[in-house]
Parts: sequence; C-alpha cells; structure tokens
Amino acid sequence: MKNFLKQNRGFIAFLICFGFFRLAIADWNPIPTGSMRPNILEGDVVLVNRVAYDFKLPLSDVALFSTGDPARGDVITFTSPTDGIRLIKRLVALPGDVVEMRDEVLTINGAVAEYSGPDAVTERLDNGATTSALRIRERVAGNERTVQFLPEMGAKRNFGPLVVPKDNYFFLGDNRDNSADSRYIGFVPRHLLVGKAHHIVVSAAIKDDWLPRLERTGQRIE
Repeated sequence: MKNFLKQNRGFIAFLICFGFFRLAIADWNPIPTGSMRPNILEGDVVLVNRVAYDFKLPLSDVALFSTGDPARGDVITFTSPTDGIRLIKRLVALPGDVVEMRDEVLTINGAVAEYSGPDAVTERLDNGATTSALRIRERVAGNERTVQFLPEMGAKRNFGPLVVPKDNYFFLGDNRDNSADSRYIGFVPRHLLVGKAHHIVVSAAIKDDWLPRLERTGQRIE
C-alpha cells in the first residue's frame, strides 16, 4: 500500500484537488427538464461558479465568507427548500423587493414588465405531446431575457404582491407555464444557493436522437 501511494502520489494529489475544485469552486450540472426553455434546454450541461456568492465548506451549506451578492436576472442553481432537489432558475426578486404577477405580467417594486416580439412556436412536452408556445422578450427592473409561455397549459399566472424576506430570494423559470419555481416552493434562503450558471459546457438532444448540439457548446447563458 505504501508503495502504491508513493508511486501514485501525483495522481492522488490531482484527484484530491479536482474533487475539491468541483465541490467548492466550480461544478457542471446536467439539465433534465425544460423549465428554463428556451434559454437552457434539456441535455445542456451548464458550468456553475460555486463561489459567485459565498465560499462554503465542501459538501455543506455552511458559508465561510461572502464573495458577492446575487443580482436580478442571474441564473442560479440552488437546493429546493421543499424537497432538497437541485434546481436551476432565474432570480427575479431580491430581499426587500415587492414582486407580483397578474395574467403572466411580472411586476417588481411597482415597475411593470414590458413585452415585445412574440414568436409562435410548437413546444414538445415531457410526455411526447406538443403544445403551442409564445416566446417573448421580457424587460423589467433593469434586465431582459426571452421567456416562454404555454397558453394551453394550466399554471399559476397570478400571485402577490409578495415582499421578499431578508436573506431570501424569489425565482422563476424562463418557461413560465412549466416550472416548479418560487410560485410553488416559496422563497429560497441564501444558504441554499449553490452558484451562478454562466455557460453551457456541452449539449446533447436527449429528447430526440442524443446527437451532440455543437452549436450550443460554450454558449453564454443569457
């Protein structure tokens, strides 16, 4: 055993450093669902900066020190406060913000979102069926993104106004009518934030033929 450790100490050190890097610094997460379509697709693998907001003890939610503050519009991975599942959603409201939705229209601190350029598309569902979809540019509270609505789906299209508590955050999926986000799981405490997703590492069409989507490799997440 001593000889094995001595002969392979370089490789062992590499594995330890690599493991620490993944657990504490950066990670990559495969995307299994369509809750962030059209910006993140099923089969994308996203790169996550685990020290974007806090430096934590590996394998824990214990923050040793803060490295930055989440911003509206960030795409963030976090642990669901209801069942512990790892989720990825867009941050729309910060601590102290007043957030509201009426007939899919988002309002932050009294500023009503503006919408433009609706594109009608056909969207595949997880059960193989299809439904009509609208992809629209949403501008609110200083940032914008493309969001998707599924008019034929039942979803929670009205809520609030809600005041986001201290050290908590409110998230929505970009695929507004097919996302288990803060409308259903509630506010997310800061200690459950994992990191900021910023690029797509690799991608494959897992809903079709599993062929790689090379055009998405290295793409920055809006």
